[in-house]
Amino acid sequence: MRDLGVGFRYLLKGQRWVARHGRSYGFGLLPGLITLVLYAAVLVALALRGEDVVAWATPFADDWSSPWLGLFRGFLTAVLFALALLLSVVTFTAMTLLIGQPFYENLSEKVDRDVSPDGHAPESGLPLWRELWISARDSLRIVVRAALWGVLLFACGFIPVAGQTAVPVIGCFVTGFFLTEELTAVALQRRGVELRTRLGLLRSRKTLVWGFGTPLAVAFLVPFVAVFLMPGAVAGATLMARELLGEETREDGEEGDRAVTTLPQPPSGSS
Repeated sequence: MRDLGVGFRYLLKGQRWVARHGRSYGFGLLPGLITLVLYAAVLVALALRGEDVVAWATPFADDWSSPWLGLFRGFLTAVLFALALLLSVVTFTAMTLLIGQPFYENLSEKVDRDVSPDGHAPESGLPLWRELWISARDSLRIVVRAALWGVLLFACGFIPVAGQTAVPVIGCFVTGFFLTEELTAVALQRRGVELRTRLGLLRSRKTLVWGFGTPLAVAFLVPFVAVFLMPGAVAGATLMARELLGEETREDGEEGDRAVTTLPQPPSGSS
């Protein structure tokens, strides 16, 4: 259970890092703002036309008497919107990272250089179009996995009591896992780590992943919060990726970027 706290600390460390690097933070906001506008338009359209979609999908209920018809379709409309909101949380990160690939690559490299003992940041050596293709391909695979989980959780939502209590909690943990995968992918792809290997790394430290991703998933449910947390989330995920790979990381001192290094003391009496 210790890893839960460690994961959460990485989330906080990432937010502190971007707070000290205002320019990187400012550029990191742009992709999130663009994605937010696109997603908001889709969710508003679904809120306005969701009942029509449900009515089209349930023609068998047209002859039901009141109030059962209204209750049934109203419930399905609410569930449909909740599912769309869940998927938007999962896919928001993937879409934002895809739109902001150059921004977040640059931010992640700066974090690596800042905390690496030798000031080195791994580079993929691939052209931008190739990186975009790999990112889009892997993101699609993750979205498909997340969608399958979403359908399963949607079905479990009909279970009395558990569907209204346990299922939403499980949904937050599942969403947190996939969010973390998308965010750590920025740093891990630069190191040439394939999707299958990335998933294996994350599954080997599930509590670490949940400590980082689950609070973030809950925060992302609040409108606009995702936009402001994304740059710090990328920074924190970069720091966590270094731990997953066993890379040495300098610890930040209280004064910001200066690393605290403890040197061995010479034996007494030596010159």
